[in-house]
Amino acid sequence: MTTNRLNVMKRHARGALIGLAVGDALGQPTEGKTPTEIKQQWGRITDFLSSAPAGSDDTEYALFNAQLLLKHGKSLDSEKIAATWREHIASQTGGFKGAGFSEMMAIANLCAGLSPPFCGQHLHSWSDGLAMRVAPFGIVAAGNPQLAAQLAEMDGVVSHAGEGVLSGKAVAAAVAVAMTGAGIDDIIDAALQVIPNDSWTSRAITKGIEIGKNASEVWQALEPLHEAIACAYYHWTDLGPEAAGLAFGIFAAARGNFSDAVLGGVNAGRDTDTIAAIAGAITGAQGGIEVIPPRWAERINHAKGICIHTVAGLNIQQVADDLAALSLKWNDEQ
Repeated sequence: MTTNRLNVMKRHARGALIGLAVGDALGQPTEGKTPTEIKQQWGRITDFLSSAPAGSDDTEYALFNAQLLLKHGKSLDSEKIAATWREHIASQTGGFKGAGFSEMMAIANLCAGLSPPFCGQHLHSWSDGLAMRVAPFGIVAAGNPQLAAQLAEMDGVVSHAGEGVLSGKAVAAAVAVAMTGAGIDDIIDAALQVIPNDSWTSRAITKGIEIGKNASEVWQALEPLHEAIACAYYHWTDLGPEAAGLAFGIFAAARGNFSDAVLGGVNAGRDTDTIAAIAGAITGAQGGIEVIPPRWAERINHAKGICIHTVAGLNIQQVADDLAALSLKWNDEQ
């Protein structure tokens, strides 16, 4: 493992993980709102709305997955993941601030004695709770989208099923290819190749990409993306295919510009923290840490443990660096 290879991998890993955390923190205040409500309250959001921004469950579940990878390496499997959920998540006291329905239902199933895949089979299994947390799988599987998708599915069946798993696989595969600095089309192709063509997730991503590519800029894409992909008739906004379709459409419209990608997600409406987190993870992985404005990256450096107490205090950059080293180790072992 040469120093140069490791430094390059760290650049992209930091971009992915910090990009996710920045998008998550930027998008928290607008989560669950419509584009119209966002415009009426804030106009166009271009920066943090809080003086003390922090990542939410999106960032903390991603860091939790990173710790699983760093502890178990290639021996990681669904049973180990479920056991760690029982030990470190289901057992915590004081609630799970900001946790999604899919995670809460999975926790209830795990506590009731169910194991994967049955613990992930519940009424909200199609949520975006997996898609928001899979960036670490893409980092360690850099250049190998099939492996990234396999790792995402391994994790996904603990808390999701069906389209919820598919949206996570697509995002993980996209991050894996973005880690190599590949172009937009290669990243999109990787995401679509690991999921069935006739799935809701694939159709949403394909439609989002079409709209994003046809737009002259992100801001022109937001309204048609919302009209074509958002399920406004469904009360809850954390639908996996919807979030993935919107995020990939914004990613395509941003054309590699990190700020446009995350701010597009923030202003898009629906599950804005997750949409911005996905767009931030993919764009950050593609361009590396340099594409993230320092004024954002420097303010999102440690996990607060707001939702998952066990990750409190983790340094996000250090976790990214550790994942980068693990990725090169796996690559050298092939």
